[in-house]
Amino acid sequence: MSTRTEEDLLGFRDVDENAYYGVQTLRAKENFHITGIPISHFPEFIKSFAQVKKATALANNELGLLDNKKKEAICKACDEIIEGKHIEHFVVDVIQGGAGTSTNMNMNEVIANRALELLGYNRGEYDYLHPNNDVNKSQSTNDSYPTSIRMTLYEMIFKLIDAMEILRDSFLEKSKEFESVLKMGRTQLQDAVPMTVGQEFHAFATAVSDDINILKETQKLFLNINLGATAIGTGINTNPQFSKVVDKHLSEITGRKYNVAKDLIEATSDTGDYVQLSGVLKRTAVKVSKICNDLRLLSSGPRAGLKEINLPAVQPGSSIMPGKVNPVIPEVVNQVCFQVIGLDATISIAAEAGQLQLNVFEPVIAFDLFSSITMMERAFLTLVEKSIKGITVNEDRCKDYVLNSIGLVTALNPYIGYENSSSVAKEALKTGRSVYDIVLERKLLSKEKLDKILKPENMVKPHIMIE
Repeated sequence: MSTRTEEDLLGFRDVDENAYYGVQTLRAKENFHITGIPISHFPEFIKSFAQVKKATALANNELGLLDNKKKEAICKACDEIIEGKHIEHFVVDVIQGGAGTSTNMNMNEVIANRALELLGYNRGEYDYLHPNNDVNKSQSTNDSYPTSIRMTLYEMIFKLIDAMEILRDSFLEKSKEFESVLKMGRTQLQDAVPMTVGQEFHAFATAVSDDINILKETQKLFLNINLGATAIGTGINTNPQFSKVVDKHLSEITGRKYNVAKDLIEATSDTGDYVQLSGVLKRTAVKVSKICNDLRLLSSGPRAGLKEINLPAVQPGSSIMPGKVNPVIPEVVNQVCFQVIGLDATISIAAEAGQLQLNVFEPVIAFDLFSSITMMERAFLTLVEKSIKGITVNEDRCKDYVLNSIGLVTALNPYIGYENSSSVAKEALKTGRSVYDIVLERKLLSKEKLDKILKPENMVKPHIMIE
């Protein structure tokens, strides 16, 4: 392997001549064999970080701190990274010590070496353009790294919202399709009172819709950044106008209106927004997982379960039981939700563990948030395409459950009283006869009135007492 020699605080090392990264990235690559997942696994993050570096180069140039040639070379290198080029050179593990310094230096070195090439120099000839002195000018890992994380989360949330809206709409479509199908509602896994399958699916849609609104509000938090804070929030080594100027350039590059925090010391040390976002993701995961539980239960059978609905068959379900088909799509979504719930615990602990002016555990926080959003987006789209769209209902089975349910007696309670209702229910349970037949036999209601009371439209929504 052809190499070049680079030097850092710890001495000299040989770096692959073909690598855009340098000696500090090499050390981090050797030190952190943790997940096996490099930061390039999240290209949105690499893009955001390159946008930050471009904005800082433009700001430094505007303030007279970086000459035009270096500015142009750095911006060109950043543009290439923003376009998705050189992604394979971002090699450090997503979980690392050092509060993200290795990630920041990986970015600085790739930009510097590509910029050197654009200027006509060789990689590693840092006398002409330096990763720290030029690419990292007016910055610290402690402001450029979290700013890039926040930008990435802001963009990723859009994709998750899109997936959740598709999920919501798929439930709404099914609620319309099944709006006239009567079924038994259940509480504590026992017969309760009638409802429609459409109402059940509409409730699923509402549950998702509520979380979309909460996620949209949470997303706004990530427009606030701490760029210009440098090491701890005091802005050491920056021009007094740097934060204002870099904010302007970053907003122009991204098309988003980012806002530099008023208290940069607080913004550098606080990770509360990450905790809030994680909590919203956990809330959504809990609710969607519960919906998947319901789908699996409602489709249980086909002969010995509820079997009120049918989920699409997407693959054989057993290596030993012929004909068995499992609800594998809701099952995989369940598992994604379990993972998100667990990652929320990690994020909470990591946020709490921050000390004084910096939280050094942002790498695991970022990794877990990126992972949660990515998994949830994919899982929800999979649930829609491979399960919800193909759901059918077994209308006759649903109707039989209603007609044979003791729960019907609840609808009669206002007309025949609680004592009579209890007595009818007791006899129905003991004899296996229907509530309908027992009420008529005891002459508690006329057939005409009983039929009116038990009309589907009178059992699934509030109505005025039937005379």
